[in-house]
Parts: sequence; structure tokens; C-alpha cells
Amino acid sequence: MKETRKHEVAPPGKYTPEFREEAVRVALQSSRTISETARELELNPEALRGWVKKYQKQNEPAAGSPLTLDERARLKEQDRRIRELEMENVFLKKCAAYFAKDPR
Repeated sequence: MKETRKHEVAPPGKYTPEFREEAVRVALQSSRTISETARELELNPEALRGWVKKYQKQNEPAAGSPLTLDERARLKEQDRRIRELEMENVFLKKCAAYFAKDPR
């Protein structure tokens, strides 16, 4: 039988940074609402919501900041895919025009 460990309930403001980071990670990766996640972790939902907002604000890219390597790779792949789809679209338009004028 699996034993589940729950954290000891700490007074507000006494949670370790590691616990807060883990709680935010769980909240962001879960399909549950922040309130449900907070209830599961035995936290005040507003405290968890505040931690999530703070995390998101700190981790949003600044305006004009350079793209990360992953973002550049994804952008390059999307550009390639767009060019490919545009070429297919032109080809299909030519095919449609050809068959539209062919009296069968």
C-alpha cells in the first residue's frame, strides 16, 4: 500500500521557497483549478494564486528581449512549414484552374 506524505501545515508566510516553487509547478501543470490544487495541498487558494501570478510575472519575457534557442528553432520550423503550405496552396489553385476549364 502506498503511503502519501502531506506537508506539515506552516503558518502563512512560513512556507519554504522550494515548497512554493513545487506548489506553483503543480498548479501550472495540473488540469485542475488553482482552488482545487490549493485544497489538495492544504493551502489558502489566494496564497497559491498569488504565488502563481508572481511566478508568471517574473518569467514572462521582457519586451524586446532576444528569443531563446528553443523559440528560434520553433520559429524556424514554423516558417519552413508556412512556405511549404503556401507552395501546396499555389499548386492546388493551378490544379483547380486546369480542371475547371477541361470539358469532360
